[in-house]
Amino acid sequence: MTRAVIVVHGGAGGFGEELVERAAEYREALSDALSAGVAAVSAPGGTAVDAVRAAVMAMEDFPLFNAGYGAALCDDGSVELSASVMRGSDQAAGAVALVRRTRYPVAAATALLGESEVLLAGERADAFAAGCGLEQRDPMEFVTERQRRRLAGRLGAAGETVGAVCLDPRGLLAAATSTGGLHGQRPGRVGDSPVIGAGTWADRLVAVSCTGKGESFVRAGAARLLAALVGQGMQLAAAARDVLGAVGECDGDGGLIAVDACGEVVMPFSTEAMPRGLWRAGEDPVVEIP
Repeated sequence: MTRAVIVVHGGAGGFGEELVERAAEYREALSDALSAGVAAVSAPGGTAVDAVRAAVMAMEDFPLFNAGYGAALCDDGSVELSASVMRGSDQAAGAVALVRRTRYPVAAATALLGESEVLLAGERADAFAAGCGLEQRDPMEFVTERQRRRLAGRLGAAGETVGAVCLDPRGLLAAATSTGGLHGQRPGRVGDSPVIGAGTWADRLVAVSCTGKGESFVRAGAARLLAALVGQGMQLAAAARDVLGAVGECDGDGGLIAVDACGEVVMPFSTEAMPRGLWRAGEDPVVEIP
Protein backbone atom coordinates (compact mmCIF):
# COMPACT_ATOMS: atom_id res chain seq x y z
CA MET A 1 0.00 0.00 0.00
CA THR A 2 1.12 3.54 -0.82
CA ARG A 3 0.95 6.46 1.58
CA ALA A 4 -1.88 8.57 0.16
CA VAL A 5 -1.40 12.26 -0.65
CA ILE A 6 -3.90 14.99 -1.58
CA VAL A 7 -2.97 18.54 -2.65
CA VAL A 8 -5.39 21.39 -3.43
CA HIS A 9 -5.05 24.95 -4.68
CA GLY A 10 -7.38 27.94 -4.70
CA GLY A 11 -5.88 29.81 -7.65
CA ALA A 12 -2.74 31.83 -8.31
CA GLY A 13 -3.12 35.59 -8.21
CA GLY A 14 -2.47 38.75 -6.24
CA PHE A 15 -2.15 39.07 -2.49
CA GLY A 16 -4.97 41.62 -2.19
CA GLU A 17 -6.97 43.03 0.70
CA GLU A 18 -9.66 40.37 0.43
CA LEU A 19 -7.19 37.53 0.77
CA VAL A 20 -5.71 39.23 3.83
CA GLU A 21 -8.98 40.19 5.49
CA ARG A 22 -10.76 36.89 4.77
CA ALA A 23 -7.79 34.57 5.17
CA ALA A 24 -9.60 32.51 7.80
CA GLU A 25 -12.41 31.78 5.34
CA TYR A 26 -9.97 30.75 2.62
CA ARG A 27 -8.13 28.56 5.12
CA GLU A 28 -11.35 26.86 6.21
CA ALA A 29 -12.42 26.28 2.60
CA LEU A 30 -9.12 24.62 1.72
CA SER A 31 -9.31 22.51 4.86
CA ASP A 32 -12.84 21.48 3.93
CA ALA A 33 -11.67 20.53 0.43
CA LEU A 34 -8.89 18.37 1.87
CA SER A 35 -11.35 16.75 4.29
CA ALA A 36 -13.73 15.97 1.42
CA GLY A 37 -10.90 14.42 -0.56
CA VAL A 38 -9.70 12.38 2.40
CA ALA A 39 -13.21 11.07 3.08
CA ALA A 40 -13.58 10.04 -0.57
CA VAL A 41 -10.25 8.26 -0.89
CA SER A 42 -10.67 6.61 2.52
CA ALA A 43 -14.10 5.16 1.74
CA PRO A 44 -14.28 1.50 0.69
CA GLY A 45 -13.14 1.35 -2.92
CA GLY A 46 -12.19 5.04 -2.89
CA THR A 47 -9.80 6.13 -5.64
CA ALA A 48 -7.67 9.12 -6.57
CA VAL A 49 -10.40 10.21 -9.00
CA ASP A 50 -12.97 10.14 -6.20
CA ALA A 51 -10.67 12.27 -4.06
CA VAL A 52 -9.98 15.02 -6.60
CA ARG A 53 -13.65 15.12 -7.61
CA ALA A 54 -14.78 15.55 -4.00
CA ALA A 55 -12.10 18.13 -3.17
CA VAL A 56 -12.88 20.28 -6.20
CA MET A 57 -16.64 20.02 -5.66
CA ALA A 58 -16.09 21.44 -2.18
CA MET A 59 -14.19 24.37 -3.67
CA GLU A 60 -16.84 24.91 -6.37
CA ASP A 61 -19.26 25.59 -3.49
CA PHE A 62 -17.06 28.26 -1.86
CA PRO A 63 -18.09 31.72 -3.13
CA LEU A 64 -14.64 33.32 -2.82
CA PHE A 65 -13.03 30.89 -5.24
CA ASN A 66 -13.30 31.41 -8.99
CA ALA A 67 -15.13 28.16 -9.76
CA GLY A 68 -18.76 27.08 -9.62
CA TYR A 69 -20.82 29.27 -7.28
CA GLY A 70 -19.19 32.69 -7.15
CA ALA A 71 -17.12 32.30 -10.32
CA ALA A 72 -15.81 35.29 -12.25
CA LEU A 73 -18.24 36.96 -14.66
CA CYS A 74 -17.91 37.41 -18.39
CA ASP A 75 -18.11 40.98 -19.66
CA ASP A 76 -21.85 40.58 -20.24
CA GLY A 77 -22.44 39.56 -16.61
CA SER A 78 -22.92 35.85 -17.34
CA VAL A 79 -21.07 32.86 -15.88
CA GLU A 80 -19.39 30.23 -18.05
CA LEU A 81 -17.81 27.33 -16.18
CA SER A 82 -15.16 24.81 -17.23
CA ALA A 83 -13.51 21.80 -15.60
CA SER A 84 -11.41 18.73 -16.37
CA VAL A 85 -10.37 15.47 -14.74
CA MET A 86 -7.68 12.96 -15.69
CA ARG A 87 -7.03 9.45 -14.36
CA GLY A 88 -3.39 8.46 -14.42
CA SER A 89 -3.69 4.68 -14.60
CA ASP A 90 -5.00 4.70 -18.18
CA GLN A 91 -4.86 8.41 -19.05
CA ALA A 92 -8.63 8.57 -19.31
CA ALA A 93 -9.74 12.20 -19.44
CA GLY A 94 -12.96 14.18 -19.29
CA ALA A 95 -13.66 17.89 -19.60
CA VAL A 96 -16.50 20.37 -19.99
CA ALA A 97 -16.35 23.99 -21.12
CA LEU A 98 -18.79 26.91 -21.18
CA VAL A 99 -21.37 25.17 -18.99
CA ARG A 100 -23.95 27.42 -17.36
CA ARG A 101 -26.35 25.14 -15.51
CA THR A 102 -24.38 22.26 -14.02
CA ARG A 103 -23.86 22.88 -10.32
CA TYR A 104 -20.60 20.94 -10.14
CA PRO A 105 -18.70 21.14 -13.45
CA VAL A 106 -15.99 18.80 -12.14
CA ALA A 107 -18.65 16.11 -11.63
CA ALA A 108 -19.66 16.44 -15.28
CA ALA A 109 -16.01 16.17 -16.33
CA THR A 110 -15.62 13.04 -14.19
CA ALA A 111 -18.72 11.49 -15.78
CA LEU A 112 -16.98 11.71 -19.16
CA LEU A 113 -14.18 9.37 -18.05
CA GLY A 114 -16.29 6.42 -19.18
CA GLU A 115 -17.25 7.97 -22.53
CA SER A 116 -15.50 8.02 -25.89
CA GLU A 117 -15.53 11.82 -25.96
CA VAL A 118 -13.05 13.84 -23.90
CA LEU A 119 -14.46 17.38 -24.10
CA LEU A 120 -18.04 18.66 -24.37
CA ALA A 121 -18.98 22.34 -24.47
CA GLY A 122 -21.92 24.64 -23.88
CA GLU A 123 -25.53 23.52 -23.81
CA ARG A 124 -24.63 20.00 -24.95
CA ALA A 125 -22.30 19.62 -21.99
CA ASP A 126 -25.05 20.72 -19.60
CA ALA A 127 -27.45 18.30 -21.29
CA PHE A 128 -24.96 15.46 -20.89
CA ALA A 129 -24.56 16.31 -17.19
CA ALA A 130 -28.33 16.42 -16.71
CA GLY A 131 -28.63 13.04 -18.43
CA CYS A 132 -26.16 11.66 -15.90
CA GLY A 133 -28.41 12.86 -13.10
CA LEU A 134 -26.15 15.74 -12.10
CA GLU A 135 -27.81 18.72 -10.43
CA GLN A 136 -28.77 21.62 -12.69
CA ARG A 137 -29.35 25.23 -11.59
CA ASP A 138 -30.60 28.46 -13.12
CA PRO A 139 -27.50 30.21 -14.54
CA MET A 140 -28.16 33.30 -12.43
CA GLU A 141 -27.76 31.26 -9.24
CA PHE A 142 -24.01 31.12 -9.88
CA VAL A 143 -23.77 34.93 -10.01
CA THR A 144 -22.88 36.56 -6.69
CA GLU A 145 -23.19 40.21 -5.70
CA ARG A 146 -19.46 40.20 -4.96
CA GLN A 147 -18.67 39.37 -8.57
CA ARG A 148 -21.22 41.88 -9.86
CA ARG A 149 -19.38 44.60 -7.93
CA ARG A 150 -16.06 43.39 -9.26
CA LEU A 151 -17.30 43.51 -12.83
CA ALA A 152 -18.84 46.95 -12.39
CA GLY A 153 -15.63 48.26 -10.86
CA ARG A 154 -13.38 46.28 -13.19
CA LEU A 155 -11.67 44.82 -10.14
CA GLY A 156 -9.39 41.83 -10.42
CA ALA A 157 -10.17 38.47 -8.89
CA ALA A 158 -8.07 36.87 -6.14
CA GLY A 159 -7.53 33.58 -7.96
CA GLU A 160 -8.00 32.08 -11.38
CA THR A 161 -8.94 28.41 -10.81
CA VAL A 162 -9.19 25.67 -8.22
CA GLY A 163 -7.65 22.24 -8.50
CA ALA A 164 -6.63 19.04 -6.77
CA VAL A 165 -4.20 16.17 -7.30
CA CYS A 166 -4.07 12.84 -5.48
CA LEU A 167 -1.90 9.78 -5.05
CA ASP A 168 -4.18 7.10 -3.62
CA PRO A 169 -3.31 4.10 -1.38
CA ARG A 170 -2.98 1.84 -4.44
CA GLY A 171 -0.38 4.15 -5.95
CA LEU A 172 -2.71 5.57 -8.60
CA LEU A 173 -2.76 9.24 -9.58
CA ALA A 174 -5.47 11.71 -10.64
CA ALA A 175 -5.87 15.44 -11.21
CA ALA A 176 -8.80 17.85 -11.55
CA THR A 177 -9.19 21.56 -12.28
CA SER A 178 -12.23 23.88 -12.33
CA THR A 179 -12.69 27.55 -13.20
CA GLY A 180 -14.99 30.40 -14.07
CA GLY A 181 -12.36 31.80 -16.43
CA LEU A 182 -10.92 35.29 -16.51
CA HIS A 183 -12.68 38.21 -14.88
CA GLY A 184 -14.50 40.22 -17.56
CA GLN A 185 -13.61 37.77 -20.31
CA ARG A 186 -15.31 37.66 -23.70
CA PRO A 187 -18.20 35.17 -23.64
CA GLY A 188 -17.11 31.95 -25.33
CA ARG A 189 -13.51 32.24 -24.22
CA VAL A 190 -11.95 28.93 -23.10
CA GLY A 191 -8.73 28.89 -21.08
CA ASP A 192 -6.43 26.09 -20.00
CA SER A 193 -8.53 24.48 -17.25
CA PRO A 194 -10.62 22.19 -19.50
CA VAL A 195 -7.74 21.58 -21.93
CA ILE A 196 -6.07 18.26 -21.19
CA GLY A 197 -2.30 18.74 -21.28
CA ALA A 198 -2.52 22.47 -20.62
CA GLY A 199 -4.28 22.90 -17.27
CA THR A 200 -4.61 19.27 -16.18
CA TRP A 201 -2.63 16.07 -16.63
CA ALA A 202 -2.20 12.70 -14.92
CA ASP A 203 -0.37 9.55 -15.95
CA ARG A 204 1.40 6.75 -14.08
CA LEU A 205 4.24 9.06 -13.01
CA VAL A 206 2.71 12.39 -12.04
CA ALA A 207 -0.52 14.38 -11.62
CA VAL A 208 -0.71 18.14 -12.07
CA SER A 209 -3.28 20.96 -11.88
CA CYS A 210 -2.36 24.43 -13.13
CA THR A 211 -3.64 27.94 -12.41
CA GLY A 212 -2.90 31.35 -13.88
CA LYS A 213 -3.08 33.10 -17.24
CA GLY A 214 -4.79 30.35 -19.20
CA GLU A 215 -3.70 31.30 -22.69
CA SER A 216 -0.05 31.11 -21.66
CA PHE A 217 -0.50 27.68 -20.09
CA VAL A 218 -2.17 26.50 -23.30
CA ARG A 219 0.65 27.85 -25.46
CA ALA A 220 3.24 26.21 -23.21
CA GLY A 221 1.35 22.91 -22.99
CA ALA A 222 2.21 23.29 -19.32
CA ALA A 223 0.70 20.24 -17.63
CA ARG A 224 1.86 17.78 -20.30
CA LEU A 225 5.27 19.44 -20.41
CA LEU A 226 5.76 18.77 -16.72
CA ALA A 227 4.84 15.12 -17.19
CA ALA A 228 7.19 14.79 -20.16
CA LEU A 229 10.09 16.24 -18.18
CA VAL A 230 9.40 13.89 -15.28
CA GLY A 231 9.17 11.01 -17.75
CA GLN A 232 12.62 11.92 -19.02
CA GLY A 233 14.02 11.56 -15.50
CA MET A 234 13.97 15.17 -14.29
CA GLN A 235 13.24 15.74 -10.62
CA LEU A 236 9.71 17.04 -9.98
CA ALA A 237 10.81 20.36 -8.48
CA ALA A 238 13.14 21.11 -11.38
CA ALA A 239 10.46 20.15 -13.89
CA ALA A 240 7.97 22.49 -12.22
CA ARG A 241 10.47 25.37 -12.37
CA ASP A 242 11.03 24.73 -16.07
CA VAL A 243 7.29 24.66 -16.72
CA LEU A 244 6.67 28.00 -15.02
CA GLY A 245 9.63 29.34 -16.97
CA ALA A 246 8.02 28.17 -20.20
CA VAL A 247 4.74 29.82 -19.17
CA GLY A 248 6.67 33.03 -18.51
CA GLU A 249 8.19 32.86 -21.99
CA CYS A 250 4.60 32.78 -23.26
CA ASP A 251 3.84 36.05 -21.43
CA GLY A 252 2.10 34.45 -18.47
CA ASP A 253 2.37 33.73 -14.78
CA GLY A 254 0.61 31.45 -12.35
CA GLY A 255 1.29 28.29 -10.42
CA LEU A 256 0.71 24.57 -10.22
CA ILE A 257 0.40 21.70 -7.81
CA ALA A 258 1.79 18.26 -8.57
CA VAL A 259 2.39 14.92 -6.91
CA ASP A 260 4.42 12.05 -8.34
CA ALA A 261 4.13 8.30 -7.92
CA CYS A 262 6.62 8.40 -5.03
CA GLY A 263 4.54 10.94 -3.12
CA GLU A 264 6.81 13.92 -3.75
CA VAL A 265 4.84 17.19 -3.89
CA VAL A 266 5.53 20.61 -5.42
CA MET A 267 3.38 23.75 -5.18
CA PRO A 268 5.31 26.55 -6.95
CA PHE A 269 3.86 29.84 -8.18
CA SER A 270 5.16 32.98 -9.87
CA THR A 271 2.33 35.26 -8.69
CA GLU A 272 2.06 36.99 -5.32
CA ALA A 273 -0.08 34.26 -3.79
CA MET A 274 -1.58 30.82 -4.34
CA PRO A 275 -3.68 29.50 -1.44
CA ARG A 276 -2.98 25.77 -1.16
CA GLY A 277 -3.24 22.78 1.12
CA LEU A 278 -1.58 19.39 1.58
CA TRP A 279 -2.58 16.17 3.35
CA ARG A 280 -0.50 13.04 3.77
CA ALA A 281 -1.88 9.90 5.33
CA GLY A 282 -0.94 9.80 9.01
CA GLU A 283 -0.27 13.54 9.23
CA ASP A 284 -2.34 16.62 9.99
CA PRO A 285 -3.33 18.68 6.93
CA VAL A 286 -1.33 21.83 6.19
CA VAL A 287 -2.89 24.92 4.61
CA GLU A 288 -0.76 27.80 3.36
CA ILE A 289 -1.97 31.30 2.49
CA PRO A 290 1.08 33.58 1.99
